[in-house]
Amino acid sequence: MASSSSYNSPCAACKFLRRKCMPGCIFAPYFPPEEPQKFANVHKIFGASNVTKLLNELLPHQREDAVNSLAYEAEARVRDPVYGCVGAISFLQRQVHRLQKELDSANADLIRFACNEIPTALPATPGASSIQSMAPRQRPVEYNNRRMGNEGGYYQAPGMPIPYTLPWNDNPSGDSNEGGGEGNM
Repeated sequence: MASSSSYNSPCAACKFLRRKCMPGCIFAPYFPPEEPQKFANVHKIFGASNVTKLLNELLPHQREDAVNSLAYEAEARVRDPVYGCVGAISFLQRQVHRLQKELDSANADLIRFACNEIPTALPATPGASSIQSMAPRQRPVEYNNRRMGNEGGYYQAPGMPIPYTLPWNDNPSGDSNEGGGEGNM
């Protein structure tokens, strides 16, 4: 581990700390002189002494990942001193949850529209049962309740109770909070 560049300029850490960058500097491979803000943020949040101790305790192949994690957390703490990267993660989780609800709603709309476009009188084919030849609205309730596809998702819009119990719902009361699509993350 020599100095950080061929020009013998000190690494960002040594430059920030105003010390000579020695050939065995532990910071040189991870804090190049072109990225002074990276070390400034890490030093401001964690301190140079703590980062030195941490890097010395790690195996050389683990150090780069550790420095990247420290730099990410430090930048997040500079932007949001209270929550740091947890605030960004929470924001992204809420966004994923909201988008999953929108996707489930769109899938439910597609299924509803697809079911409405089925002709009301299907021609009976030889060997077909009387239930299969009926239009969807004429079929018995237990036939209509079959789950479409194997996507695993179901969305129940708030305030729209289901007029029947779903076969995959273990709750016989028909509570609309069961059945997926509205789970907690």
